[in-house]
Amino acid sequence: MTNMKRNAIIIILTICTIFPSMGQKDYISKVWVADQGNGTYHNPILYADYSDPDVCRVDCDYYMTSSSFSCVPGLQILHSKDLVNWSIIGAAIPYTLTPNEKPEHPHHGDRVWAPSMRYHNKMFYIFWGDPDQGAFMIQTKEIKGPWSKPILVKSGKGIIDTCPLWDDDGKVYLVHAYAGSRAQLKSVIAICELNANATKAITPSRIIYDGHKDNPTCEGPKFYKRGKYYYIFHPAGGVATGWQIVQRSESVYGPYEWKKVLSQGNTKINGPHQGAWVETQTGENWFIHFQDVGAYGRIIYLEPMKWINDWPVIGIDKNGDGCGEPVLSYKKPNVGKSYPICTPQENDEFNDYTLAPQWQWQANYNEKWAYFAGNKGFLRLYSYPVTNDYKNLWDVANLLLQKTPAKNFATTIKLTFEPTNKYFGERTGLIVMGLNYAGLIIKNTSGGLVLSQIECKNADKGSAEQINASKKLNNGTIYLKTKFSCNGEKIKGNENDSGLKVMCSFGYSFDGRNFKTLGQPFQAKEGKWIGTKIGTFCTRPAIMTNDGGWSDVDWFRITKE
Repeated sequence: MTNMKRNAIIIILTICTIFPSMGQKDYISKVWVADQGNGTYHNPILYADYSDPDVCRVDCDYYMTSSSFSCVPGLQILHSKDLVNWSIIGAAIPYTLTPNEKPEHPHHGDRVWAPSMRYHNKMFYIFWGDPDQGAFMIQTKEIKGPWSKPILVKSGKGIIDTCPLWDDDGKVYLVHAYAGSRAQLKSVIAICELNANATKAITPSRIIYDGHKDNPTCEGPKFYKRGKYYYIFHPAGGVATGWQIVQRSESVYGPYEWKKVLSQGNTKINGPHQGAWVETQTGENWFIHFQDVGAYGRIIYLEPMKWINDWPVIGIDKNGDGCGEPVLSYKKPNVGKSYPICTPQENDEFNDYTLAPQWQWQANYNEKWAYFAGNKGFLRLYSYPVTNDYKNLWDVANLLLQKTPAKNFATTIKLTFEPTNKYFGERTGLIVMGLNYAGLIIKNTSGGLVLSQIECKNADKGSAEQINASKKLNNGTIYLKTKFSCNGEKIKGNENDSGLKVMCSFGYSFDGRNFKTLGQPFQAKEGKWIGTKIGTFCTRPAIMTNDGGWSDVDWFRITKE
């Protein structure tokens, strides 16, 4: 380490100690904590679906964002002081994704793919690819926003996984991949040049690497410069079974040489790839990536990283071939001091006047869906009409959902349902949402309120729900619970962790203590490029006009059981 770099590290550590720019939240999960409290951490650092993560450091603060697809608020932003303990501090797209021609129709699996986050000239930038429109960018001076409106930097169907690089000479470049489903081409990496403001592509993209033979399905590139080399980090081999590649060149457009630097090896961590290299203020190097675990989505790992002969080695390289394996536990990053344990928010008592940051709607937000009655201690969800072509909840926009936070846990919600007396068919409840979904649903019928355990297989194909069991209710105040259980059993035909079998059971209570099982166990399934989600909703039939009832949600809690 040079004296100049050593002095810079000392200055940064001093600034971090005197001016802690952002304190961490104090929420600690009851079901998954990565920090072991003894100077080590256990992977995954986040047992939640933060797909395609990217991280940037600003002085002593670390910020992460990830793919949010059509969920809103989009581009949730997490903050950490030590790369292990994270909290959600906001979202870069709070309300609406464009185009907005069908505001109340979810665009499952579309819109925001594989973002990159950078900090340049005191400005935060997030770039992402929309597979149907092209490369977008937003920016802000303050991480909590407000962020600018999205700018279409480069239009083109199939442009995805975008990442900028500001070069030493002032030029700006953008690396990206192509989605075969839209572009009719994949497994290549391309680069174009942007204008000085990074708002518009000024050259056509040039393919600089073809991975069809050696590294098929290469995608998700991240662009860096270190010393004399340009580096492109990218995954290959497919989400559930792939590996991490790093390419380097002394020229932006190559030619690039490549090495495999991270793979599953002899571990059980399938498909370790697609993520971010980050250097701490003390000069350590780390890599954050995801692992696909099926119904739970793509969960987040932290790997040690070293530079050897100007090549990164990620994880632990047991045989010295330059390609590492993921770690299950390791010494925490040295960031100059210790910070309190915290985890992303899960529980919600609904004591605020705005939506808590862990929640996302299934589509663009409509201000008529909810009343955040913080002074009254509840969230009121109005029964909003479904569309005329309604088939099931897959196409309902006003589902309020959050990510699953662990392998084994329970979710309990307390609510009071007050439907109108004019019509029948209003519904609310607790939902486990994916390509298949299930839940406990209260419906206003001609015979009064009825609680049913329902499920819907192949919801994305328009299948109808089926009722497994029902019970009449005397009033609308009730506690609903679902338990997620996974003992490591694999789905038949899938040998890696992306085939984990996840089972849910359902129960209800009138006092919050004594729960009775209702219905049948349900095998959870992921959504379109996302993990299964949990949450609530309130709807009414499309024929109901003028006004409807509501569901007052008192609280939502995640516990061990």
